[in-house]
Amino acid sequence: MSMSNVAFKIFGERLKLKGDKYIEFQKALKQAQMPVSYEMYMSSVYFYSLITGIIGAVVGIVASYIYVAVIGLPEQMTKIQLNPKVGWLFEYREIFVVLIIMLVCIAGVGGVTYLIMRITPSMKASGRKSSINKILPYAVTFMYALSRGGMNLVEVFKALANSSDTYGEISKEAASIITDMEYFGYDMRTAIQRSIEYTPSPKFQDLMHSLLTVIDSGGNIVSFFSDKSEEYLEEAVVEQQGFLATLELIAESYVTAFVAGPLFIIVIQTVMSVMGSSQDAALYAIIYAMIPIGSVAFVFMIHIMTPAEMGGFVPLESTVNYESDVEISEGSEDEELFNQLEKDKKGLSFKHALKHPIQPIKENPLKVLIISGPIGLIFLMFGIYMNIGTPELGEVIDDYLIFMTFIMITPLVFFYEGKKRKENKVKKQFPEFLHKLAITNEIGMTLPQSIEMLAKSDTSSMSPEIKKIWNDIDWGLDVSEAFIRFANRLKMASIGRTVTLLTRAFSSSGDITDVLNITSKDARISNTLEKDRNVSMLIYVVIIFMAFMVFTVVILILCSSFLPVMAEAGGGMSSTGQGGGAFMGAFDPEFYYRIFFHAAILQGFSSGLVAGQMGEGKVLSGFKYSLIMMAIAYVIFTVAI
Repeated sequence: MSMSNVAFKIFGERLKLKGDKYIEFQKALKQAQMPVSYEMYMSSVYFYSLITGIIGAVVGIVASYIYVAVIGLPEQMTKIQLNPKVGWLFEYREIFVVLIIMLVCIAGVGGVTYLIMRITPSMKASGRKSSINKILPYAVTFMYALSRGGMNLVEVFKALANSSDTYGEISKEAASIITDMEYFGYDMRTAIQRSIEYTPSPKFQDLMHSLLTVIDSGGNIVSFFSDKSEEYLEEAVVEQQGFLATLELIAESYVTAFVAGPLFIIVIQTVMSVMGSSQDAALYAIIYAMIPIGSVAFVFMIHIMTPAEMGGFVPLESTVNYESDVEISEGSEDEELFNQLEKDKKGLSFKHALKHPIQPIKENPLKVLIISGPIGLIFLMFGIYMNIGTPELGEVIDDYLIFMTFIMITPLVFFYEGKKRKENKVKKQFPEFLHKLAITNEIGMTLPQSIEMLAKSDTSSMSPEIKKIWNDIDWGLDVSEAFIRFANRLKMASIGRTVTLLTRAFSSSGDITDVLNITSKDARISNTLEKDRNVSMLIYVVIIFMAFMVFTVVILILCSSFLPVMAEAGGGMSSTGQGGGAFMGAFDPEFYYRIFFHAAILQGFSSGLVAGQMGEGKVLSGFKYSLIMMAIAYVIFTVAI
């Protein structure tokens, strides 16, 4: 018997009698699509909380024994003065200490277990809500394209349910509707009403409410989805404007709090330190903690706010399975040929890997760290080894750390930016490619003829991919399979979504022109929104650069003008005995040169990450800015100081 069944045996019957208290919780379970009854789930919550509470009690007993018997109670507790009427309690202080520690451990372990398990359905439902809202505009376009192609509403929901790799949580909502109809016997209207009741997304509820109104009134489903597609487009534009306004506020806050703010405090602390009225701990805290940790917090905050693409790319399922479609008799000549074919395929794969050794890195630039990371570490170890025992070790270690960072990150930036540039070119040209197909199809050419013509005449950056699509068709694959292979080669989420829409629509519609126009418009809108975001945030990337330059120049002035003068004055006052106690004695300016150099380097690296996340929505895009700012800081300090 499983632990869940044991828990249900203990708590299940009592929980059934309290069903009214768990109505909202039952709804949360259904919104999270957790296939378990509230009695079973809450039984597990109580059971595991009880078990972990007992474990916490045991831990508390052990901890209290160590505290009371081994370490001993603190002196303050043994000298407590109590009223004579309750003085007898003092004799049992060890027992009270043990009870308190046990209660804390029970509440800490068992209580946290209960809290986490209790809120898990609500957290999952909230996550599904965000995913549904993010995908909904694309899903509506998908439904519009299929309904425009002639599919009825049930077939549209089935197609959406079968596209879970592309449309995620929306597909699960559609699958629930189909399940209610096919397995539980509900009619479509009732199934849609149930989805309205149990979906966590108010936007999806609104869509289904409106759809029911159209069904009841006998309205045009195609026009409804078309209008909704336009409505969500307008909402996306408004939401992006609000998001950009928020980003502008965040950018200004970052410059104020983590560039100008630390600079101001560094200047004040430096003046106070050389005057002998402050400790250097504040400088350490600002430079080595406040700047990097604050910047990472801003990067994370921007990341969770950014409406990212619908997850990563998931390979599209091919409609052709060469192995399953071929029947081979054991021991026949066909089996020998098939085995030889498999060997040849492996040989070709090996030859391709030898011919294109960096192809895996081009597809996933993070893999380059497997090579550049160890090389950078070896370079650092070599530098430390060469300077062990020399007075210069403390000075040159900074140089080696910086060069190690460049060795590790520069290849990543090179391959990542190269991949992104290629993807941006394809993103930019793909809507135009679909539009050209629509035009040529509209004048009477078939889709393969249109692709053949473009493969021979197109000169855009997509020309090589168009030729590959045509080669697949020319070798006997159908158009849908050629597009699937195209999406799987590029491994881009946006292309995968568009190709999914295309292939589903091709299989259901004879009016390919409309489908191509719809998908072209969908892709073009996504590109436009992304371009508007990049253009709007470019000014704030420039502002971060300018703020960093101001930070570096002020630090440089401190090092080149203020500190040498104060060091000379402090040394003179110390030698003549006029230092006035702790006021402005002799100090070592080299100490400040070094930590200010660290401040400029850390500020450059951190600001670059923030600029990348803010300007392009990806923290990896910030590494190029980080390298540029670090190089500027290094050159300025090396040349000037």
